[in-house]
Amino acid sequence: MALLTSYWSLDGILIVWSLMIAAYLYMTRNFNYWTKRGVKQMPPTPFVGNFMDCLLSRVPAAIFVKNLYNYGEGLPFLGFYIFDKPYLLIRDPELVKHVLVSDFNYFANRYATADEKDDRLGYANLFMMKNPGWKSLRSKLTPMFTTGKIKKMFELMLVVADDLAKYLDSLHLEGNGKVIEFTDMCGNFTTDIIGSIAFGLKVGSLQNPKAAFREYGKAVFDFNFYRNLDLLTIFFCPWLVKYLKPKFFGKEANNFFRSVFWNAIEERIKSGQKRNDVTDLLIEMREKYKNDENLKDYKFDGDDLVSQASIFFIAGFETSSTTISYTLQELALNPDIQKTLRAELQDALAKTDGKITYDMVMTLPYLDMVISETLRKYPPLTFLDRITLADYKVPNFDLVIEKGTPIYISNVGAHHDPRYFPNPEKYDPLRFTEEAKRARQNFVYFPFGEGPHSCVGMRLGLMQSKLGVVQIMKDHEVFPCEETIIPTVHTPTGFTTTPLGGINLNIRKTATTAG
Repeated sequence: MALLTSYWSLDGILIVWSLMIAAYLYMTRNFNYWTKRGVKQMPPTPFVGNFMDCLLSRVPAAIFVKNLYNYGEGLPFLGFYIFDKPYLLIRDPELVKHVLVSDFNYFANRYATADEKDDRLGYANLFMMKNPGWKSLRSKLTPMFTTGKIKKMFELMLVVADDLAKYLDSLHLEGNGKVIEFTDMCGNFTTDIIGSIAFGLKVGSLQNPKAAFREYGKAVFDFNFYRNLDLLTIFFCPWLVKYLKPKFFGKEANNFFRSVFWNAIEERIKSGQKRNDVTDLLIEMREKYKNDENLKDYKFDGDDLVSQASIFFIAGFETSSTTISYTLQELALNPDIQKTLRAELQDALAKTDGKITYDMVMTLPYLDMVISETLRKYPPLTFLDRITLADYKVPNFDLVIEKGTPIYISNVGAHHDPRYFPNPEKYDPLRFTEEAKRARQNFVYFPFGEGPHSCVGMRLGLMQSKLGVVQIMKDHEVFPCEETIIPTVHTPTGFTTTPLGGINLNIRKTATTAG
């Protein structure tokens, strides 16, 4: 005699079916959450919600959030689900303003979370830190990016820009030129810059692409299946962090950053040298704030200090390198735009006897429009995430967002919305004339985020990107080649906008030298 019937096999079938039904009912119990609140939702799939394609690395996180944005066309917000948990996507620009700026206190924290104890490099950096520690930390780090300090960093950047010019000269690009894969070359350039202004190191990636600094930096963005799962956990399923123990930068990169950073600290203190770089500034803060009682969740020492240098390095080299390489691709595909930009560069360099200066790089209007359009079409920060810290009544709508609800905003979706940017796939710098910017609705363009959580190093990133474009384009032309992939295909794993197969272009030296 079996437990339920006369046959053990039948009992087994009944038990399995009962467990499956129970699991199904449990995992679908919230699937009418948004419908009951009068919010349109994307139809969820049992057990995975709307997360299947992203979970299986069929689409990158950026496209997952963008697809949600497109599905909610005409709506101010859209409900969706990750596994069985309700999430909300905000689409309306006025609501975006409320979430990011006006009602910031309700949405002061990112939803993404690294493990507070087991991954301090991931948890304690300015990008990921939670309130109230974040607010105190932000106020202390912001002075690192004043105009005066950035100008001093620019002088260090010029040394690397000269290395880039020497590297290009070594390729002998006269005549028909050569085909180059630009994402890697631009990554070498920005890695050398960040290594210099953050750690005081001559990394030498342009001469040696296998340099350790470059290899570990690439490893952070090596979005293989398992690395992608780590970041999906941190950004979309942070309740699983304490069980799965993902590392924000990756375990090997964590160990490397600890070693390199502390070596740089010790050498700098021992030598007494001042380079006006990030290491100098962090040493100063370490002494100034080591007994600060307001930093209850943070201390300017150990892994907490390494975390700031690490996020500065990672955010600085990757976002700028992709911005430079995508800009070069669009210039190659749009020769009229390339011609207009080169004319502006030649006029400016003629006034400075061929010398690249901070004021020149940061005040060229057409260059600024070109970079802005690149950041619209290919924003490195592809979505924003927040968590509701208290029940929030949505202005002008009969909706209360409950405490603990994850909120997402799609940069890519808004930047490609034809209501704000007609013919969005067209690359058109004239979208960013002063007149066009004034006429456009606010909070539809935010490549660096908006509000108190916006990127603290925005001006430094823009300066680095502009410097790279100026150094390459002042004496060279770029053209598409057989290896150029049109339209651009993005890697299906990863969180930044990354071209699958890289960006291959033909580059040749111009007949006349700028300046």
